[in-house]
Amino acid sequence: MPRRPAAPSTRPRLRRALARTPLLVAAAIALPALAACSLPGSAPGASASPDAADAGSGFPLTVDNCGTEVTFDRAPRSVLTIKSTSTELLLALGLGDLIVGSAFSDGPVPERWADAARGVPELSAQVPGEEAVLEAEPELVFAGWESNFSADGAGERDALERLGVRTYVSPAACKEDGYQPQRLAFDDVFADIEEAAAIFDVDASDLLAEQRATLDAIRPDDRGLDALWYSSGSDTPYVGAGIGAPQLVLDTIGLENVAADVDDTWAPLGWESVVDRDPDVIVLVDAAWNTAEQKIGLLRSNPATANLDAVVNDRYLTVPFAASEAGVRSVDAAADLAAQLAALEVDG
Repeated sequence: MPRRPAAPSTRPRLRRALARTPLLVAAAIALPALAACSLPGSAPGASASPDAADAGSGFPLTVDNCGTEVTFDRAPRSVLTIKSTSTELLLALGLGDLIVGSAFSDGPVPERWADAARGVPELSAQVPGEEAVLEAEPELVFAGWESNFSADGAGERDALERLGVRTYVSPAACKEDGYQPQRLAFDDVFADIEEAAAIFDVDASDLLAEQRATLDAIRPDDRGLDALWYSSGSDTPYVGAGIGAPQLVLDTIGLENVAADVDDTWAPLGWESVVDRDPDVIVLVDAAWNTAEQKIGLLRSNPATANLDAVVNDRYLTVPFAASEAGVRSVDAAADLAAQLAALEVDG
């Protein structure tokens, strides 16, 4: 996963949660009844009935999610999202009314979903503690990274399950053998969207048709250029490696990844290696905590990188951090970077 500042420790909050365990268990037992009485507005395209007795034709549904089996007797009616990938997928599916809280956002929501996002409460700027998760009374916690579920984070998956809260991780972020794609493809991204739609009993066909049309319209660059995907880091850069979303996007737009030989999604790559590979283009991940401009300043001021061809000639592409991970924005990220690349002049 791309690096960003770690969430502060939630140990004190967890101690308070343990002290209140009987109350939390009671709240979890009462959760289905409370959800039935306070059902959010129906999402566009949703086929699930507000009546608890009507589970929908696809239920019960069991998914093998990063090695954890999760069973849904019906579509969740309240969701807490962690990271932008999960929040934005639900917004794209028209399910914003079901989000009782979002946390650990990687950046602003795109304008196309901004109106729907205005009604979503922001629970925490970092990974919320388990107590905060339970106080939001979600039926499901949908996280962007497996690491979001931990004793120091939102809670461990089995512990939340015992309290009546289902958990789900964006499948493209799975790290276990047999679950992490050997090399991410857009078919994997689209399958993840379809699985989320099945869990919520909604129709994703229009969204997927739009995504495929945008993808089909991208014309890969044919100049034989290579690129570095620079995500974060100063002493040692953290880069898009050979099997994840950065590799997928670079392949799609016609750039050879200088870190394609690294068998990981993101990985450290020393500056000496970057200098040796001397990329034609550098893709800069723009994040509030490490902006594209800050990265450019570092590249120019570092004697080891100041003479890189891409730095000397200002050949940069930028992508928002929230769009740099596999998800509903991956196609748009590829289309945007393809347009930036087409406008980039490269001599020779």
